[in-house]
Amino acid sequence: MRLARLGPAGAEIPTVVVDGTHHDLRPVLDSLGVADLGPAFFAADGLARAATAVADGTLPELPGAADLRVGAPLARPGKIVCIGLNYRDHAAETGAALPEEPIIFMKDPSTVVGPFDRVLVPVGSTKTDWEVELGVVIGRTARYLGSPAESRDHVAGYVLSHDVSEREFQLERGGQWDKGKSCETFNPLGPELVTADEVADPQDLRLTLSVNGVARQDGTTADMIFGVDHVIWYLSQFMVLEPGDVINTGTPAGVALGLPDHPYLKAGDVVELEITGLGRGRQTFEQATR
Repeated sequence: MRLARLGPAGAEIPTVVVDGTHHDLRPVLDSLGVADLGPAFFAADGLARAATAVADGTLPELPGAADLRVGAPLARPGKIVCIGLNYRDHAAETGAALPEEPIIFMKDPSTVVGPFDRVLVPVGSTKTDWEVELGVVIGRTARYLGSPAESRDHVAGYVLSHDVSEREFQLERGGQWDKGKSCETFNPLGPELVTADEVADPQDLRLTLSVNGVARQDGTTADMIFGVDHVIWYLSQFMVLEPGDVINTGTPAGVALGLPDHPYLKAGDVVELEITGLGRGRQTFEQATR
């Protein structure tokens, strides 16, 4: 299945996309007693209920769907956990040694916006950067998993994620990565959440990103140092992963930080990004004001 949310920010309508047509998912949410496609939906086995409704053909089409804003396919996650330096070519371009264990940092869940929404360059920023990433949405609680082989059973689906970063805040202002990652609007997500059963191999997906029409990133999840299964297992040893959590799994080479001229983003720039089978996003950057 492919899940989406359409409509104005804060009033999105959850949908399931069948053969390109958006069907209103609110009857399923009402039956579960949940308000949106968020942590409560996944915890209540909402995916199974949605699949049954699709198979039964009981969900109405959403009128005027083509004219509605595309929101993030997931309402605010419980948490966003990110993996740093997780692609061999990205580590090489930044001059970093390959990590022996996953590098973990957190991102404020309030950074999530839609895949075509504006993104704000923070006040005082001179090093706002792009990062196309595979996002993994957790569907079942994962704690102390016994092995990476158990991880896939805890995945609800996958999503295109843009881990926008401010490199000065991240690397030069006290060494705390979180504050370079958690500026407002810094995590466009979507357009669709594609359920795990529709992604045959999360380690065989192509990621691309361009800035103002210039290709910047073109990589494959096969280049991950720590694959999806390993990352979920590893994280579960240190924290409880809950339904509706998102894991940003790292970015391939081609970020501004690693390019010779460091062409960081500024107001007016347009970033377009895509992952095989997960859709594409397009964001225009604007200057934030106080």
